[in-house]
Amino acid sequence: MVTVRGNAIDVETRTLVARIENGLITRLRSKAGGTERIRGGPWDYSALQLVYPGQGPLDVLDRLAGRVSCHQRSAGCAEVRLHGWDADGVIRVSEDEATGDLVVEPSAYSSRAGVLSCRWLVPGIAADLELIAPFFQGVRLPLSDSLLEGRWFWPQLWEAGLAILQGRGGGFWIHCQDSRYRYKALNIEKATLGLETEAYGPVERNRGAGGLQWRVNVYEGEWRVPATAYRDWLWEAYGLAAEERARKPWVGDVRFAVSWYGGDPELLDALAERLSPHQVLLHYSNWRTDPYDENYPTYDPSPAACDVFAKARKMGFHVMPHCNSVDMDPTHPAYHYVRDFQYRDVQTKRLLGWGWDPEHGRVLGVPDSYASLAENRRRKVMVKIHPGLSMWRSILAEHVGQATQLLGTDCVFVDVTLCSHNLDNCLVEDATSTEGMKRLISEIAGLGGGLAVGGEGRNEVTMQGLSFAQAHLYRSWQSSIDGLERAGRCPLNAFLFDRLCRTFGYSGLGGRTENEELRMEVHHQLGAIPTVTVSHAEEIRSPNRAVARALDRALGS
Repeated sequence: MVTVRGNAIDVETRTLVARIENGLITRLRSKAGGTERIRGGPWDYSALQLVYPGQGPLDVLDRLAGRVSCHQRSAGCAEVRLHGWDADGVIRVSEDEATGDLVVEPSAYSSRAGVLSCRWLVPGIAADLELIAPFFQGVRLPLSDSLLEGRWFWPQLWEAGLAILQGRGGGFWIHCQDSRYRYKALNIEKATLGLETEAYGPVERNRGAGGLQWRVNVYEGEWRVPATAYRDWLWEAYGLAAEERARKPWVGDVRFAVSWYGGDPELLDALAERLSPHQVLLHYSNWRTDPYDENYPTYDPSPAACDVFAKARKMGFHVMPHCNSVDMDPTHPAYHYVRDFQYRDVQTKRLLGWGWDPEHGRVLGVPDSYASLAENRRRKVMVKIHPGLSMWRSILAEHVGQATQLLGTDCVFVDVTLCSHNLDNCLVEDATSTEGMKRLISEIAGLGGGLAVGGEGRNEVTMQGLSFAQAHLYRSWQSSIDGLERAGRCPLNAFLFDRLCRTFGYSGLGGRTENEELRMEVHHQLGAIPTVTVSHAEEIRSPNRAVARALDRALGS
């Protein structure tokens, strides 16, 4: 039942009891009774906000002219209308009789153009609840922890459309059953969740956003209960049982990984002395005739690399040559075919990509000068090409296919697969970058006799085609943040995705310092394959404490 009572809506489903006042949930508990998971209010702020790029949020319901009305639509549905000085909105509230979900669909608009998203706020969450969320493969922290503050956009940072609030004996969760790749975000500020529905870029003429349903429900037990429900939906929505059957049998046998393997043949011998080679995965980064991260998408192997691949193949190792999914060198001849389809930031409109300042050892942005784009290969300038473009996928597949065939490998690594999100040029050939990335991965996997594809990062879209993903630690890409030890405590994404895509570690995994030991341990907590970043055979034959622990874990001891 969904019942309007003045400016409030009372909801009773088969699982929960809730009250919504002025568009905000002010009460939420299990129908069986027990702890209130949300309790408070009425709060003196707007349930809906419009988010404008670079300008912050705009309250739909303001103090000057704000008014609210509720309207019964049926026994199981009602709507909240919000009117303010600068914007108007509707929050549709209904129940899903099959699941007991409280379903909330917010939308808002204004005569002022430039709307990026509509944000629905969820304050008043019980202080004893911890947030379990798919950030950097899984995090579990009190909602008030400063590490959580910020805007987590899907799917690059918010890796699946769910958030679980875990307390003693249970909690509640919010998720979105979206199989259309609609862009969304989870904003966390002052222990309040903000669920955002984004408009496709470009947004400078856009005046409204909405259309996603946020599902709220309570649960008993621990976080795997809602995570199982979400995984079941994901598998059914995308037909992932077929993807499971398509995986190469050896993917599940891998027990140890080396990231950024430099090509030392003796390291292969040292690894084979400790481990079965067919259980070892090597990410081979510097194997081309060109320097690392230059002249993509040319993938010509050096003679030395060909020898390494031949030896590794004979011994039984799985070696992934490092390629790239969407980054390309703007000095490459293929750039002229695809230059009109470069990623542009949805907020700033700048080109997206990266460069490297060798003099000062720092990451650079992409130049917007065409002259500088053409003259800075030495600074490793890379632009990103929208993977929705068929021509880009065709060119990439040609070069990757030739390389993997020449090397005789049945696996390949394509970098920056995590980089798909809303863009100023969001739709190319009617596909978002996220849809395009999924198709790109699938097309690479289908080359030749079939390839096991590794990628950078793992989310609910890329995991559908990847067999392996090189995972980043919590806001700790190349160096570790303060607080990393408390952020990496929940293997949520491993629980959700490991049946299709397994993770291995990224960088700083040599065990040479306390920080490197910590990084290796956090990867272990998150369910990654034991991974090292070593360069010499002696580091395996006479390992330090952390590398020895990784080897022991690979051996099951």
